[in-house]
Amino acid sequence: MPVPEVGQPAPDFEVLDDRGEMVRLSDLVGQRVVLYFYPKADTPGCTKQSCAYRDNYSLFATKNAVILGASPDTVEEQAAFKVKYNLPFTLLADHDRVIANTYGVWQTYINSRGDETTGIRRSSFIIDEAGRISGVFIGVDPANNTQEMLANL
Repeated sequence: MPVPEVGQPAPDFEVLDDRGEMVRLSDLVGQRVVLYFYPKADTPGCTKQSCAYRDNYSLFATKNAVILGASPDTVEEQAAFKVKYNLPFTLLADHDRVIANTYGVWQTYINSRGDETTGIRRSSFIIDEAGRISGVFIGVDPANNTQEMLANL
């Protein structure tokens, strides 16, 4: 599926989180949402990115923003990642890649080593209080992603 564009309604989803509980994007209307996609829990880039969200968590809260991290990991893998790095936000277990496909971030692309690969393209979306896409960031740098999201909220 194509990547949703700014101004479009954010595609709704229903998926299990790191606690095995169902999360629906539509339940978060009224809050801003930062939805970030990462390829694999507990790998170097994904850990750097997720820990940066953790370290800036209070700044996102002051902007009425909920953080959701999504990867094709299982509930158990997401739970272990969350505990290991003390992540204070929800991780989504998109094991069947439903959200990644809906948001168009399961792609074939050239990775940082110059190799063609198919998988999650590290990406972030900002969804406004009305449930519309207000920011689309594809191929983000894990070291700078949180600052980019804070600047655009």
